[in-house]
Amino acid sequence: MDIKQEEKIIKKNSVYTMIANVFLAVAKMIAGIIGRSSVLIADAINSISDVATNIVVFVSAKLSRKEQDEDHPYGHEKIDSVISIFIGVAIIITAFEVGKNAVERLYDFVFNDYVIQSPKWYVLLIILITIIVKEFLFQKTKREAKIAKSSALLAQAWDHRSDTYASFGAAVGVIGVLLGWSFFDPLASIVIALFIFRVGYKITGLGVSQVVDKAADDLTCEKIKEIVFKYKEIKSLDDIKTRMFGMKLYVDMEIGLHFSMSLEEAHEIAERLHDEVESTIPEVLHCMIHVNPNYDK
Repeated sequence: MDIKQEEKIIKKNSVYTMIANVFLAVAKMIAGIIGRSSVLIADAINSISDVATNIVVFVSAKLSRKEQDEDHPYGHEKIDSVISIFIGVAIIITAFEVGKNAVERLYDFVFNDYVIQSPKWYVLLIILITIIVKEFLFQKTKREAKIAKSSALLAQAWDHRSDTYASFGAAVGVIGVLLGWSFFDPLASIVIALFIFRVGYKITGLGVSQVVDKAADDLTCEKIKEIVFKYKEIKSLDDIKTRMFGMKLYVDMEIGLHFSMSLEEAHEIAERLHDEVESTIPEVLHCMIHVNPNYDK
């Protein structure tokens, strides 16, 4: 898939996600105010912040898919990883705010006899719709992130999953209040804050590993080695290095060919190996091969 197609997928996903978040934000805000649910109002504010995230991902689609230039000979795809770090940090901040608010409400409930108003039944309906929509967006965005090889889009997918967790916690809290167990509201929010933090930490860690050129996983390296040793002419694999570039991969390797082989023959083998590695492993953006003379019999 070329860069333009990847950019199109990311932009299209960001647009319909943005529309969904605006719809959910308005629905939750109205239902929260009329239905006397502070949890739903807080969730509506979270959906509004998600719209800002969608705009950032939309813009990153254009910036990260720009062609190589004189100042950026390897392209601009690491912008994608930087955006995923931004989203991860934003999710961690959201988790902190959700947890902080829940702890304060629990404290007021225990020590200040704070009374949590019983919400209307349709608050649960809005929360259920949110869970269904967000889980659908998570599954769809995760698939499209892999197709477009976009870490920013993958981060957006996990942002949807964190929203699913938050909405599920809100549902538990609302049900608890409706049954007369008001303490369920803040307790559920605390548990969900921990889930959201875990998602944010995971996204941030993934983005950082891509920015600092982390090596590919062991399974991918083994696949590369299997391809190399299919060639009987290759006497040795002297070195192999891999580094993540966004969600794509650069491979540098040194192979040993018999010292008597002509330059033309050595080039032909290296070229075939190069093409096979890039075509067999979709994550590989570029494979560089250096040929060493091998003096073994």
